[in-house]
Amino acid sequence: MTNPRLAQDTPQGRYYTDPAGGPALVSVTNVLDTAVNKRALVPWGVKVTVEYVIANLPSITLRLVTEPTTVVKEIKAVHRDVKETASNLGDRIHTAAEQHILGAPVADDPEVAPYLAQLIHWLALWGVNLDEHIEATECTVFHRRLGYAGTADLLIWLPTGPGGVMELWLIDFKTSATRSAKSVYPENTLQLAALRYAETVLLPDDTDAPMPRIQRAGVLNLRAKSHALVEMPAGRDAHAAFRGLLQGARWLHDAPSTYPALLAPGQTAPARRRTTRKAA
Repeated sequence: MTNPRLAQDTPQGRYYTDPAGGPALVSVTNVLDTAVNKRALVPWGVKVTVEYVIANLPSITLRLVTEPTTVVKEIKAVHRDVKETASNLGDRIHTAAEQHILGAPVADDPEVAPYLAQLIHWLALWGVNLDEHIEATECTVFHRRLGYAGTADLLIWLPTGPGGVMELWLIDFKTSATRSAKSVYPENTLQLAALRYAETVLLPDDTDAPMPRIQRAGVLNLRAKSHALVEMPAGRDAHAAFRGLLQGARWLHDAPSTYPALLAPGQTAPARRRTTRKAA
């Protein structure tokens, strides 16, 4: 996940600060992370953990005798480490893509280079002129009335209309070292719909501009050796579904983590145990 300038991490996930001074706005990805059951994550976590154990089985077997607690802790952290590594690479790819699109110097990063090459190839295939066809990149969008915000990776004009008429696309970059370039998740549609129907775009000087009319939306999957633009049906029905998730996420963020237990008639709560520090 990238780190937009106005985004802040909170105990309830990412929120955006509003330069206009209004309440913080929950991020689109925060809503989806809170309210969407991502069923593929558990099998994926099991897979990468098992692969790690098999690859390191002799060492793990020996160490279990002398340092079992440490070994178990390391194994439990495998899926988090793999996820953080992939997320870090994704952030660097997004940064390199933004720099290339803006004509800025791109840092030398051997891991990122193959993915960036696929983006450059895709732009060339579509005949994209960076000066003429790019509307915006990595732009923050707000929907203050509904209380959410997000960052759009790319607004770009492509010749996809009848007879090659230019249409304005909202595109979200997705990166992976293992998944097919044609694969997407249903929540990608919800993410694009939320961004598409935001009310305003935040300009570099923190003033507002109306959100342009987006005609089509899609995911541009970037892989080390391939790429694919997958159009997503991010229409009003998807936005309505997102609004439902938004309400649920807000409720979950505001809900207390504990509730008092109900005692039976005549029952009193047990006294809390007091602990004393022993003298040295």
